[in-house]
Amino acid sequence: MSQSISTTLRRAGTVTALAAAGLFAAAGVASAHVTVHPESYAKGATDGVLTFRVPNEEDSASTTKVQVFLPTDHPVLGVLVHPQDGWTAKVTTAKLKKPVKTDDGTITDAVSEITWTGGKIGAGQYEDFDVAFGQLPDDTGTLTFKTLQTYSDGKVVRWIEEPAGGEEPENPAPALKLTAGAGGAGSAASTGGPESTSKAGDGTTAKAAAASDSTARGLGIAGLVVGALGLAAAGFAVVRGRGGRA
Repeated sequence: MSQSISTTLRRAGTVTALAAAGLFAAAGVASAHVTVHPESYAKGATDGVLTFRVPNEEDSASTTKVQVFLPTDHPVLGVLVHPQDGWTAKVTTAKLKKPVKTDDGTITDAVSEITWTGGKIGAGQYEDFDVAFGQLPDDTGTLTFKTLQTYSDGKVVRWIEEPAGGEEPENPAPALKLTAGAGGAGSAASTGGPESTSKAGDGTTAKAAAASDSTARGLGIAGLVVGALGLAAAGFAVVRGRGGRA
């Protein structure tokens, strides 16, 4: 009977390991998308920072060009690009169909595209591109930043799809949620405020904290699933053992 219990536990352990591996693989795929951080800001927020995180998904090619397109129907005002070691940023502006009135006057032009070239993101690596803004719009709930990622082998990944029917698309565009709230200096929603604030003072610390937080959440979820599977396996073994004694 002890041999039967041992066999059962070994099988349960194998299933648990496979489930955990699948969970980590799924988490890896999700994190490979180009994303914008923080995930949300207050509508009309001023003097903040947006970070576009670009991971390299290819094993045999490097990312050599990143193009981020900013919406002009709900423009982001006062855009400034943070210098990035090894990369050259080209900022393109466009005429607004609907000028924006501010306390400093009427804005007729806004940044529509930022292109980074000259650098390299290798396999298993990512790069954070920081963009400061003067003011976010207050007349929409979401800002979508369509992005093109070009690899050294010529492949172009188009992160331009928006959710439809509640399902996440294969190549989702980075999206920033704009929440109701007082838009003050660096005002961010609770999901992103600390990261944005720390970034303004120390970008390295903020990135490390964001990466650590993301990793912790992933490990926490994985631990819960693995623990649940382990308990189920142990319970099954006990039942089988009692059945054998009977």
